[in-house]
This record gives sequence, C-alpha cells and structure tokens, in this order.
Amino acid sequence: MIRMGGGDNMKKKNRISLLILCGGGLLINTIGSMIPGWLNLPLYLDNIGSALAAALGGIIPGVLVGFFTNIVNGISNFESVYYGFLTILIAIASSIFMEKGWYRKLSRLPLIILTFALIGGGIGSCLTWLMNDHPFEIGFSAPLARRIFESFLPNQFLAKLTADFLYDLLDKTITVGIVTLVLSQHSTRMRDWLQYRGWRQIPLTLREMKQARKTAGELSLRLKIVLIVAASMIIIGGTVTGISYTHYVNSAIEEKKALALGVADVMVGTVDAERVDEYLEKGEAAEGYLETERILKSMMDSSEFIEFCYVYRILEDGCHVVFDPDTAETPGRDPGSLEEFDQAFLHVKGDLLAGREIEPVESRDSYGWLLTLYKPIYDRNGVCQCYAGVDISMTQISSNGLKFLTKVLSLFIGFLILILTIVIWLAEYNVILPINGMALQSSRSDYSTEENRKESVARIERLAIRTGDEIENLYQAILNSSRDMAHTTEEMARILAQTQHQNEVIDKMQNGLILVLADMVESRDENTGEHVRKTAAYTGVIMRELRREHIYEDQLTDAFIADVIRSAPLHDVGKIQVRDAILNKPGKLTDEEFAEMKTHTTAGAEIIASAMRMVSEDDSGYLAEAQKLAHYHHEKWNGTGYPEGLKGEEIPLSARVMAVADVFDALVSKRSYKEGFPFEKAMAIIREGSGTHFDPKVAQAFINAEDEVRRVMESHMSR
Repeated sequence: MIRMGGGDNMKKKNRISLLILCGGGLLINTIGSMIPGWLNLPLYLDNIGSALAAALGGIIPGVLVGFFTNIVNGISNFESVYYGFLTILIAIASSIFMEKGWYRKLSRLPLIILTFALIGGGIGSCLTWLMNDHPFEIGFSAPLARRIFESFLPNQFLAKLTADFLYDLLDKTITVGIVTLVLSQHSTRMRDWLQYRGWRQIPLTLREMKQARKTAGELSLRLKIVLIVAASMIIIGGTVTGISYTHYVNSAIEEKKALALGVADVMVGTVDAERVDEYLEKGEAAEGYLETERILKSMMDSSEFIEFCYVYRILEDGCHVVFDPDTAETPGRDPGSLEEFDQAFLHVKGDLLAGREIEPVESRDSYGWLLTLYKPIYDRNGVCQCYAGVDISMTQISSNGLKFLTKVLSLFIGFLILILTIVIWLAEYNVILPINGMALQSSRSDYSTEENRKESVARIERLAIRTGDEIENLYQAILNSSRDMAHTTEEMARILAQTQHQNEVIDKMQNGLILVLADMVESRDENTGEHVRKTAAYTGVIMRELRREHIYEDQLTDAFIADVIRSAPLHDVGKIQVRDAILNKPGKLTDEEFAEMKTHTTAGAEIIASAMRMVSEDDSGYLAEAQKLAHYHHEKWNGTGYPEGLKGEEIPLSARVMAVADVFDALVSKRSYKEGFPFEKAMAIIREGSGTHFDPKVAQAFINAEDEVRRVMESHMSR
C-alpha cells in the first residue's frame, strides 16, 4: 500500500500552525476588544485576529478563533456570545477573499471593508434591536443615531442601523488595514507553511482542483453533504427551539397566573365583604373605603406587570364598580358606576352571576394582551358579595419571547455555521478531493503507447491517498486496476504488433504469389512483357484521378482502390489455358483462334472462383475484384465486347477501368507483330473510343492524368 512520505511531519506541521494561528488570533481579538475600553474609543476591534487567522491559515483557524473569541468574551459579558456567528461569518469571508487574492488588490479592499461592515454593523445592529427593550439608546452609536433620527431619518430602527453601520465601517477599515499590512509582511513561503490543510493525499494544484470539480454533476457530493447536515441540524434545532419557546411561553403564563392569584388573595383579605353595600351606596364617604382603596393601589403599583386592580359586583345588568384605583394613565371609575360585560367574559357570565370561581381569562383589546383573574369575595354567610379583579399585562411575554427566539437562533446559527464549516472541510479533504483526484487522473489515462501507459499509472500512484477508510480502499482498487489495464494493454499491443507483422508477411506472400502467377502467364506470351505490372499502375492512376474529380467516389473507397490494384495482375490469368501457338502467333488470328483466345476471360473467372472457394469470405475480398477484372475487362461501353456483351454501368467499375489500362498498354507496347504507338497517338485512340469502347468518364479521367500516365509508361520502358 502506498503511503505519502512525510505524512507524520505534515500532521505535526498542521498541529503547530493551527496552535499558532488559533492562539495568536484569539490573543489579538481579546487585546483588540480591550483597547477601545482603555482609550475610550467608539470601536470594537474584536475581529482582527479571526480575519487574520482565516487569511493566513484558511477557513478552519479563522472560524475557530471567531467562535472561541466570543466564548472568552462571554465570561465577562454573556451577551457577546449571541454575536458569535457574526465573527465566524467575517472569518469565512476573510478566507474567501484571501483565496480570490483580494487582499493583494487595492481596488478590492473597499469591498472587503463593506462586506465586513454589513455583517458586523448591519446584521449586528438588527440583532441588538431584537434582543433589547430600548435598543435605540444602547451603545456608543446612540448619540449619532439620535442626531440622524432628528435630522433626516424619522425612523428609530433605520437611524440606529445607519449609525451602527457607520461606526462599524470605521472599525472594519482599521481591521482590514491591519490584516492587509500583516499579510504584506509575510512571504509566500511563510503563508504556505501556516496554511492549515487536511490533505490525505499529494496536494492537487489549484488548477487541478478546479478541473476536478467540473467532473461533478448537477448535484455535487459537496452540496449533498451540506444539504444533509444543514437539513438535519435545522430540523433538530427547529424542533428544540419550538419546544423551548412553547415551554417558555407556558411557564411565563403560569407565572403570571400565580402573580394574579396572589394579588387577588390579598385583595379578598383586604375588602370587607360585609360593607360592600355601604361602599356602593356612600362611596369614598363610607368608613374605611379610602384606606382599602389605598391598599389596593399599593398592590397594583407593586409590580410592573399588574395593569389594574379593582372590585366589581356582578349583576344581570353588568359590573357595578366597588373599587377602581386610579393609574398614572387612566383615572378610576366612581363607586356604583356600571360597566358593561367584556366580550371575553360572556362565556363565564353564568358562573359570575352564581358567585362561582372561574379560570383566568386571556383577552386582547385596546389595553393589549391581558390575563384577568376574578376571585369571589364571600360574606360570613358564604354569599358572594363581589369579585376581586386583577389584570396582568402579558405583552412582555411576546417581547421576551422574541428576544428568547433571537438569542436561541443566533446561538443556533453560530453552531450551524461552525459545524457546517468543519463538516465541509473534513468532507473536502477526506472524501471529495480524493474522489475528484482519482476521477481527474483516471480521465487523463492514455494507454496508447508504453510511455503513456507508464505515465498514466504514475499519475494515479502520485495521488498517494491515505484516508484509512473505504476511500483509500477504492483508491487501491483503481490503482491496481490501472496497473492491470496498463499490463493488459501492453500485452495486447505486443500481440497486435506480432499479428500485424504476420499479416504483413502473409500479405507480401500473397502479392508475391499473384505476381509469380502473372509472370507464369506472361512467360507463355512472348508479347506481353511488363504488361500486368503496367496495367496495375495505370488502374491506380485512373482511380485516383476519378476520386479527385469526385466521380464514382461512393465506390472508390481506399479499400476498393487497394483491391483493384492488388488484383490487376490477375486480369489475364485465364490465358494459362490458351495454347502457346495462339498466344505467340505473329500474324492475325483466324476466327477459330480468336474464339479460343476470348475464352481466357471466362477461364480466368473460373480459376479465381476456385481460389475463392478455398479461402474464407473475409480473406477473399480482393479476389472478388480479381474475378470481375478477369471476366469483364474485354467488355465495351456500347455492349459489343465479350464474353457477356454487357454495356454501360452493367460492366463492373473495376473492369471499365482495366479496359482503358489494358488497351492503352497494348497500344504503346512493342509486339512481335507491331511496333508500339507513340504516346500521343495512343491517347488519341483512347479519346476516340470514349463512349463506345470505354466508359467516357473513365477515359476522360485517364486523359486528364496524362502527365502521370506518361511517367508510368516511361518508367517501365526504361527497365
């Protein structure tokens, strides 16, 4: 199994760089957050370390510094923990900007500052607004927010958001300036050493990583991992948050019910039930009325959650006021005055008229969200004389619930981003990059030559993947498969080369046998000389010219041309059955002798047919053309030829080509009974025979290739 040399050293180097980056970044953030307090500056300076760690070491050191910075700050001020995810986001952004090279481009620095300010001043301001009761007056940006509000932006939230953003813009300008300055003092080699990478293989270049990522489909493995982890955490976090919020609201309501019940019990003990009629009749003039009202008011003022304390006698016509102390905003109603039933109490009107206890009632009206508790006050005879009523404000439960949700969500988002970042980082180096590396190098494999085969295997070997799990097993399987493929391909190449060599030898033997056979025929005919070789050369000239002129190009394939040239020497093989006396007769043949001479066409076709039956169909391709040449090369375009009297394109193309070549060579060649014709006269005869003896297209192609025809003729005449 291949292992990457120096793997332990790389792990040690990673641990040291992580310790330096996290320790240094945390220290810089902590000291930076203290400096504004020491110097009374309207700044934070608590993100310098995390942004610097992310730029120097990568996303993991930056995120860890950002996370633990707020944990440390939370020891003295727990509220800072809720802002942790903002520091993490700034660290992630810093890492991305470093990868893009923005810190080295002056024109990009304002975009970095703006991004950091939007995160810290924008999102941070919204978070502060949601988590506090009076956010407009909070923080050193409050005076500026007040001036903005009074000057041109009459909206407290927008004014505070603008002020926070402006201060944060200054803060992040200093942060980015310090980070850029530090980066400029570090060499590329030092930054490379500080980079915290989790390679489980030989590192890929940035270009290779980009190429490998292009192999991913529409839904990459990285995205799938992110979706699965994020969905799982969101479902779990959402469920826990929902349960926690519901529990919080229910607990707060129960707490308010307990408060209302306690106050109502005190009121019941304070109001003299025996004197209720007197209180209704005389009001404040009744003995003890004012003292009782004072006690009720003091109870109402004892808690910010108590809106009203009052005593009603419930009758059919409505609620008769017994006590109704004044509040700061609302004067109390006079004793004996009548109030209509509230719509929220109509469903318990019967119980109230009967003097029975009722459950607390929640209502939402012009007074807001209220919890109302009615407690019956009985006289010594057990008769309900009136009810002690307590209204508890529930509005704060909503605002506190929003704060609770904001804090829980901010913590959850912080943990979500932290975990997602770590999971993606681990998946990147342990799964995605190894798989992409294998895919990239496998796609580059080339087994066409021995050198390419060795290089293909070496590229996969150089990956040296060492994840220690199924990914490494997959790598070993691919590596072994690549080696086997290279070996198998090498063997196949060797066998193919050997087979090709044998085929070439056989092909040469076949061509040699054809020429030997043709020479045997020629040796019986004293007049033919180099005829078979010259006609073969002429057929090649004609067919190449036809193809250049795009004539019959559907038939004139490379294989067809090769077969015709190869089989051309056999066109007169049938003469082997013609008597020597006829073949070598110096004078004109008689009709009977010419009839015997003409049989060489059918005889040649039969000889070649016999040869074709002795070999397989795949090996007899050129013999098929040889048979056509032998059989039909004396046919004429106008149908007056022999042996079948075919005409026009009924005659096979190979035979039409051979007809021109055969006649031309006979014309220019010297015979025992004649001298050879001059080249020009022979060409004129071919031209005259166009359309009668010869295919006009074939004849014209021959004439068009006059220069090449002359070279062939002269080369054979010089032998």
